[in-house]
Amino acid sequence: MKFRWTSVAWSIVYLLLLLSLSTPLLLITTLFMIIPAIVLYTTLSTKQFILHLLPVLLIVGLITPMYLLIAAYFLIPALVMGRWYRKRASAISTLVAGMVAILAEFLMILLISTAFLKFNLYDYVYDVLKTYADWLASMGASNPLLTEITISSDQIGQMSWLTIQAIPMTLILSAFVMAVITHSIVRPILNSMGYAVPKLKPAREWRLARSFIWYYLLGVVISLLFGGADSGFMLMVSANLLPLLQIAFKIQTIGFLFFLVHERKWSKIIALLLAIPVIALPGFWIIGVVDLAFPLRELVKKSKR
Repeated sequence: MKFRWTSVAWSIVYLLLLLSLSTPLLLITTLFMIIPAIVLYTTLSTKQFILHLLPVLLIVGLITPMYLLIAAYFLIPALVMGRWYRKRASAISTLVAGMVAILAEFLMILLISTAFLKFNLYDYVYDVLKTYADWLASMGASNPLLTEITISSDQIGQMSWLTIQAIPMTLILSAFVMAVITHSIVRPILNSMGYAVPKLKPAREWRLARSFIWYYLLGVVISLLFGGADSGFMLMVSANLLPLLQIAFKIQTIGFLFFLVHERKWSKIIALLLAIPVIALPGFWIIGVVDLAFPLRELVKKSKR
């Protein structure tokens, strides 16, 4: 087999990442947990992949069966993205497939925990915030600067509800970030191993569908009608739809700025510097809306002539 020793090395990396779950490094290594399995699945035949995977699962299973469940959890999106890489699918479709797989697992875990394990998300969030409030109170006893910081039970309850309302957006963004990190690392690895993987379009070509404008208008209407509600499904939609669309418009804005820099033949450093306030500060996403609604890029091309 051409990549035998490389595959063995990736199997060892996969094992070490799984073993790291018992260390404080897990918050970091979790972001890279999908990568070794994708590389192995893409570069090996199905039979060879299983032969490399079984020793890893056997070792972690002997340590604790819980590691087998965690390995299976991360293995599913790895197989999905690996399948797309095998098919030489476009980068964006691979990202979407991986994101959907990760998000589906998030929701499945939440559903199973709620339905069968009697997990109450509100109580969990409330307990976490209550613990933090108690910690602040104990710190205030010894630090004069914190004595005026008091959080009542009603305030904790309100913050708990607001946190729960934002969970859909948090899950979507988490799945998106994991998929992007995975693709950005896996693609050059696979290319170095002789597996040509399509790359994302250049930033200057990033464009959303014009229908996103109507989605945003719909979100504004929902926010006006249901934004003041105490609870309910529409409140959750209102709390998540507009922030997610604003993030999408930030991506559109960055695409326009890179397009502008490219057309003017400026340094790419300028585009990177312009992208920083778009990401970090509110309000700049409106440029993305204008870019969608009006032919800004065509105007830039005409002004260049």
